[in-house]
Amino acid sequence: MTTQRRAAVLGSPIAHSLSPVLHRAGFAALGLADWRYDRFEVDEAGLPGFVADLDAAEWAGLSLTMPLKRAIIPLLDEISDTARAVDAVNTVVFGPDGRRSGDNTDVPGLVKALRERGVDRVAAASVLGAGATASSALAALAQICDGPVTVHVRSAERAAEMRVLGERLGLDLRTAAWESGHEALAAPLTISTTPVGATDGFAAAVPDAPGALFDVLYHPWPTKLAAACAERGATVLGGLDLLVHQAVLQFERFTGVTPGPLAAMRAAGEAALEG
Repeated sequence: MTTQRRAAVLGSPIAHSLSPVLHRAGFAALGLADWRYDRFEVDEAGLPGFVADLDAAEWAGLSLTMPLKRAIIPLLDEISDTARAVDAVNTVVFGPDGRRSGDNTDVPGLVKALRERGVDRVAAASVLGAGATASSALAALAQICDGPVTVHVRSAERAAEMRVLGERLGLDLRTAAWESGHEALAAPLTISTTPVGATDGFAAAVPDAPGALFDVLYHPWPTKLAAACAERGATVLGGLDLLVHQAVLQFERFTGVTPGPLAAMRAAGEAALEG
């Protein structure tokens, strides 16, 4: 008898997550009828108990979203260098021996999404925001940026945190005030990691020849900033690009199937957002 294999996304709130749509589309595309992917509302307090109750013979892995990307780390047997660098795990894989391995697919997902759109290397870059996604953005830029990275932040505390991370990643990192964020758009690449509406005020200041913009939001889309950059001919990537690429990497780790079904998962994500 075939044993069903399971995976799921955990977080709080979780109802908005597109991960089940993407992974189920991947299973269907490859005929993996014995695989199941769910989502569970789990907060930091409930995480240890939830993970402890999982049977590694049935469960292949977990996807983690906020606020669990750091809370999961003490519960793991090992984490990858990438996850350690940004102090965040978004992927847990259960080994046949029951060991729990943590990784971060946001970082390589960012790199793969940019390379898909022809952004392989840049001479300089800017980041808007200083949260968990900004940390992943910096780790990605450490792989593709040859020059300085300027992070626009709202507080001295955040600026200090970003400088520490930049030093750890070997980046030439500078910080600047949030109010000067419109200046970021002159860089060859800007990665916006902020909540809905945070960058709307910069849309009117987009230069005539902006660099590429990676805005990690996917709903609503396009953001005002993304639309303004696209109107001026910039290469623009959105949150769905990141979501799909990091999900494909998770899919490959869970199933062992490489390459993952990128086209099918992207189509499913696009259809879900349009619906």
